[in-house]
Amino acid sequence: MRRKEEELSLFRLRQDIHRSADKNRVAVLQRFFKTGKGEYGEGDVFVGLTVPRSRALAKKYFSALSLQDIEKLLNSKIHEELLISLLMLLAQFQKADSAQQGRLYRFYLKNAKKVNNWDLVDTSAPGIVGVYLQDRPRQVLYKLARSKNIWERRIAILSTFHFIYKKESQDTLKLARILLHDPEDLIHKAVGWMLREVGKRVCEKDLTEFLDQCAQEMPRTMLRYSIERLNPAQKKKYLKRK
Repeated sequence: MRRKEEELSLFRLRQDIHRSADKNRVAVLQRFFKTGKGEYGEGDVFVGLTVPRSRALAKKYFSALSLQDIEKLLNSKIHEELLISLLMLLAQFQKADSAQQGRLYRFYLKNAKKVNNWDLVDTSAPGIVGVYLQDRPRQVLYKLARSKNIWERRIAILSTFHFIYKKESQDTLKLARILLHDPEDLIHKAVGWMLREVGKRVCEKDLTEFLDQCAQEMPRTMLRYSIERLNPAQKKKYLKRK
């Protein structure tokens, strides 16, 4: 009986997604998320849901769906279904006890390659991977940072956003060094963003010491993101090194 109820909930969720679809937004979303041939989001399908609507549907259904059904959504070709699946996974993680959180964390990492766009990573990695690893060994982040898969590398650095909120910068700075010569602009932006947050939320000295050592090697996008909150003289100093 429980399984039939879950299947019905998944069916109803997909009905709600279909009803909320707005074909007039699809072309804009496809351009924004780079779905063209050879781009990082190649092949992604959009139906035109807004993010607030996706969040509302996740909130409505997350307690009614099993992990098995969330996995079905995570295997979807539709971007909004992936986003909703991850929002539900995050909601279940936040409500779970320690043992269940471990199960959800392992499920997330097992399916990390399906978290295949920057908004999906940024929505889920800090609140699942970062939170779970807060008081645990973090070697997995260094393995992810060396992955050939761009999304696993982004998960590695974005997961440290949670540590930054906890006033920790060590792992962010170490991972930033690993990713310093990454070939992908999306990783440059993510690393620069996390470095900026280290300076903002943890300690500006941690950021400037990193920049003193690495600014000449940093891709320009990474550097520009990282120095956004520094004063004009500091910005000029580091940009001169490029």
